Amino acid sequence: MKAILCTHHGLPETLTYSDIQDPVPGEKEVVIRVKACAVNFPDVLLIQNKYQFKPELPFSPGGEVSGIIEEIGTGVKHLQKGQRVLALCGWGGFAEKVKVTADRVFPIPPQMDYMTAASTLYTFGTAYHALKDRAKIQSGETLLVLGASGGVGLAAVELGKVMGATVIAAASSAEKLAICKEKGADHQLNYETEDLKEKIKELTGGKGVDVVLDVVGGKYAEPALRGMAWKGRYLVVGFAAGDIPKLPFNLALLKGCDIMGVFWGRFSTEEPKQNQQNLMELVGMIQTGKISQHIHKVYALEEAQQALQDMMDRKVVGKAMVVMEETGDEKREVRDGSIRYQNANLETTENEISAEKKLVFRSVEDLKKQFGKSLGTSSWTVVSQDMIQKFGEVTGDLQWVHVDVEKAKALIPGGKNFAHGYLTLSLIPKMMYEILPLEGVQMALNYGVNKVRFPAPVYSGDKIRLSAKLSNLEENPDGSAKLFIEATIVSNNSDKPVCVAELITLLRF
Repeated sequence: MKAILCTHHGLPETLTYSDIQDPVPGEKEVVIRVKACAVNFPDVLLIQNKYQFKPELPFSPGGEVSGIIEEIGTGVKHLQKGQRVLALCGWGGFAEKVKVTADRVFPIPPQMDYMTAASTLYTFGTAYHALKDRAKIQSGETLLVLGASGGVGLAAVELGKVMGATVIAAASSAEKLAICKEKGADHQLNYETEDLKEKIKELTGGKGVDVVLDVVGGKYAEPALRGMAWKGRYLVVGFAAGDIPKLPFNLALLKGCDIMGVFWGRFSTEEPKQNQQNLMELVGMIQTGKISQHIHKVYALEEAQQALQDMMDRKVVGKAMVVMEETGDEKREVRDGSIRYQNANLETTENEISAEKKLVFRSVEDLKKQFGKSLGTSSWTVVSQDMIQKFGEVTGDLQWVHVDVEKAKALIPGGKNFAHGYLTLSLIPKMMYEILPLEGVQMALNYGVNKVRFPAPVYSGDKIRLSAKLSNLEENPDGSAKLFIEATIVSNNSDKPVCVAELITLLRF
């Protein structure tokens, strides 16, 4: 297979476009045929041996990929060949195939294309973790984003607006700031031509900013810290300027502010449940159009060195992408940050669901066209012991088989608690939202269940997913429609379905 190789540490020009052997999965690994790989600033640091992680030479950069699973290790049970996935591989993505530990691989929702899947996690995952988990930003607060035109920066601008903040975007040129304005920034600040501290004071009426998200570092850090409000939060995300600033800590004392590190990669492994929740929320925002990635440029694999050089030269606005072209006649084009393909073999194979063909239902007539057809399959949801416990507390159904962990270890085969059957049933709306996207709906009501069976148990820690089919549709005189949906939930640990139900949903467009 073809790959971009780092054989010795240095600048992008030292990388080579080489033939190497195909990877072979270990017991808990999968091999992914790569469709797209994002270009991120850590890639630039990795090849120079300046990043926290230091892979052995030779290696391929590229830590965020999407593609199709081609091979599976013997110990992997929750993934399958032919499945569309995205993966956080750390490195190895600038290649036609990559080997990834299975716990860093996630199914792609049916509505999501490969480009979106491979360009979302690092940037939006980092920005969302920073704003939500670290800063706990509140609606009405003011957010300053340093390096606002980069991948994480633009994501922070967009998420800041979604979360109700007033956003000040700071970047180094008018062209970059124009993109920030398109993404919703309330104010634009050119820190190459304007005094950063004085401009912050002017824009906030002397109060200062509540939250600073800094991906740049260097000479901009101290004036931004001086421009903070009382009890502000300074988020240290990265050092794209190259220099790690030495901040006077008396400013933190005088401002009563917090200086917080943001290391999303470690957070995703140390707190996987919270990270999974964040990713689910981000996918929901993407599906409803609240956030979207800005693609700067698409590069072929053999052009990856140039992609990294452009990243180093701070030419990239938003996200640069490396795409593995499978034939020689595809044409790639980016206009105004949106991607258009002509004959690009990036969407479907025999075992895939086409994101382009996935319908969004905007009327009853749209739904009628899907009558008798599959609505698709959702991504996996983990049924955690914490979820089981909370369900028991809310319902008052505290049977020991559900909530007594120690007794379950001693008496239940496998040593794990059962999930309540009704808990499994109650998760259907969450998964159904993913595969039945509706727009322009005035009312939607989960009307009832005609019948339901639980052929197999769900254990604590199991992953479940939903497949559904529209079996009937009844129109009402008031313009509403009643949908009858055949729903089947499967588990990664059972050969039988864990729930089979006929659902009724009432809606009006």
